[in-house]
Amino acid sequence: MSKNPTLRPLDFQPVYYQGQQMWYLRDPLQLTQYQIIMPPALAQMLLFCDGTRSPQQIHEAFCQHLGERVEYEIIADALQQLDVACLLENETSRRAVTHLITSYRAQPHRPPALANLSYPGNVAALTHLFEGYGQRDDLNGWPAWQGRGIVSPHIDYQRGGPVYSQVWRRAEAAVLEADLVVILGTDHNGGQGTFTLSRVPYATPFGVLPTDLDLIDKVAEAIGPEEAYKEEIHHRNEHSVELSAVWLHYLYHRAKVPPPPMVPILVGSFHHFVMNGGHPGRNRLLMTAVDTLKHGTAGKNVLIVASVDLAHVGPAFNDNFVMDAARRERLREEDKGLLKAILKGDAASFYDQIAAVEDRNRICGFSPIYLMLRYLETVENGVRVDYQHCPADEQNNSLVSISGLLLE
Repeated sequence: MSKNPTLRPLDFQPVYYQGQQMWYLRDPLQLTQYQIIMPPALAQMLLFCDGTRSPQQIHEAFCQHLGERVEYEIIADALQQLDVACLLENETSRRAVTHLITSYRAQPHRPPALANLSYPGNVAALTHLFEGYGQRDDLNGWPAWQGRGIVSPHIDYQRGGPVYSQVWRRAEAAVLEADLVVILGTDHNGGQGTFTLSRVPYATPFGVLPTDLDLIDKVAEAIGPEEAYKEEIHHRNEHSVELSAVWLHYLYHRAKVPPPPMVPILVGSFHHFVMNGGHPGRNRLLMTAVDTLKHGTAGKNVLIVASVDLAHVGPAFNDNFVMDAARRERLREEDKGLLKAILKGDAASFYDQIAAVEDRNRICGFSPIYLMLRYLETVENGVRVDYQHCPADEQNNSLVSISGLLLE
């Protein structure tokens, strides 16, 4: 254990254990199989695991915060368990990351992380599920769309299935004509403004999607391999690219044609640009990555996908209000403005609208959509396929907004 314990970024989820409310400390990177739950009182010690205190000082600060003395052994034991579970930023967790990334890169392909968890891993069952989502979708009169850009959800299929189906079925002609598919996904655990590549091909229940290693290597060389791969471990479990890649592969499977190369890219948050007055358009790494993609794909029939959700609002996301009818209507209008900018290919307006309200709606697709628009440069025509509000808590007081768009 390090001298001054520092807690890694974790998700804190309320759970009930033996009839009592507890906190589950979920590690987004899943460095170990250990699962730690803590009673609310003891969990308050984590407030002081910020790297500025020794275990003894954490104990003293915790006792003062609690207003009563607690045996030091309780704190020492809790810190030891956190260390074993790799939940502290120290040599133990760094060794675990190194081991996992080495193992990840040694695989012939990335296994589908959510197969048999969020969707069926069996081809027949998955095909039946996808066909079911499209049963009520009438494609009569829909022309064979052959555009360049897709905005697809990355929410779970249970909530977003019909929207996935509508956008991907309408994009089928473009998918089948593509020489290359680039998928930009939100890195939910990524650092600020990161652009993370992986040379490991993504697998789906339908097989393996090959990658364009030459293009990936060109981008990595341009932005620096350290920047390109420092968070590659996030590809291991991140769902944003995967959930669109499965629909992409489904179309090739149904058409009985081999898939072209697919380049998976995870993009970190743009929130810091909004809050510090910066701008991604002036960021050397991001603009170099986009320019290299442009030059590296010149002359190819490229389909670029932003695998994204939109707003995340309500108590489930720490808002102090519920999403009543009036707030839902207001959100529709705010999202309408964003979608209008996307459909016009207006990256500046898209960014400015989010920055103007300091991203208060937590647009989960902020960074992938912006970079997609910068890659496309111009959009001749955009079509809004669908827009929906998906419940985000049992009371339906919170929601995630999603949309399917096609850009020519």
